[in-house]
Amino acid sequence: MLVVQKYGGTSVGTPQRILRVADRIAQRRAAGDRIVAVVSAMGQSTDHLLSLAHRITPRPSRREMDMLLTTGERISMALLSMALEARQVPAISFTGSQSGIITDTNHTRARILEIRPIRILPELERDKVVIVAGFQGVSSDKEITTLGRGGSDTTAVALAVGLNADRCEIYTDVPGVMSADPRHVENARLLKRVSWDTMLELAASGAGVMHTRAVELAGRRLVPFCVRSAFTKKEGTVVEGKAIEQGAGIAAVTGLPRVLEVTIRGIDAATAASGMKDLSGVRGLTADSYGLKFFVPVDSENEHVLEEMHGRMQGLAVERGLAAVTMVGTGLLDVSRVVEEVLNVLAESPAIPVQALASTTIAVTMYVPEASYAEALRRLHGAFVESGRAG
Repeated sequence: MLVVQKYGGTSVGTPQRILRVADRIAQRRAAGDRIVAVVSAMGQSTDHLLSLAHRITPRPSRREMDMLLTTGERISMALLSMALEARQVPAISFTGSQSGIITDTNHTRARILEIRPIRILPELERDKVVIVAGFQGVSSDKEITTLGRGGSDTTAVALAVGLNADRCEIYTDVPGVMSADPRHVENARLLKRVSWDTMLELAASGAGVMHTRAVELAGRRLVPFCVRSAFTKKEGTVVEGKAIEQGAGIAAVTGLPRVLEVTIRGIDAATAASGMKDLSGVRGLTADSYGLKFFVPVDSENEHVLEEMHGRMQGLAVERGLAAVTMVGTGLLDVSRVVEEVLNVLAESPAIPVQALASTTIAVTMYVPEASYAEALRRLHGAFVESGRAG
């Protein structure tokens, strides 16, 4: 069986953890599996590299950022390969470009266009474990590129597609996909199985377990995958199928603890939209004759883009102090009834005001004060997930 595994930064965060990952891979290989392992940078390495860049200049070029950031994964891949060789397991490490991960030319947030695994396949035939640096590739004009935050997930799914793998396994520091963030919701539980579309909505709405592009690719190419802990042997969560096939009910409550409400007035919608292209995580977009309104997560890159937009667009306004809370599941087609129930739950003493609301066929998102984020999660999880009530 050919298995593509991905190990996140926490999983390879120290030499001891890299050795533990090597033990896990060696056991799987001994059981007869062929392994391609995708690795992230160790621990907080990427954040450290970003900090170094911004100590040099507040606005580093995107090309040079890609050259810098790809070094983190190269360290992980080489160390893991060494750890396997020390266990008498033949292994070889490849960068994204050596692995044949071809991307577009968009530095720091490139998209994968094609997988050409011409160096991976012969090494698998030689019975070697192949270690691939996640998060990176090479563009069509032969420039090193990165795939954006969480890009190692996308690397793993893309390789599973390109290699026609039998399994894709995402190893992380949590047991799997949870019904809520256990740091805020004591009764959060592990979801044994979720659909691709439910997982995509969870990822886009703030659940940090998977990268949205990876889930989108898996769903589009019908690649089942599992999310499990790198520190236990428990099965975790299997992601496959369609939400409608798995029955009505709210699967999970997730969210973003800090979001910005952005309003652009006084210019036509097309001009306003063109200025948004570098923002990430845009949600709740509405347009009228006066302009646009939408929400984005609070992060340094979005803050920088909005600062630049403000210099070009006098009608841009940003409201802070908000959070987004999203219920994801099926049975949400009767939106008016769902909204009424949600507002009633949040109106309980002390009342949590809802300043905006957006819905899809499998999700309802409420924008509430930042200070009320955790309490809103707990109330909605108790009312809709723990009760088993559909929307």
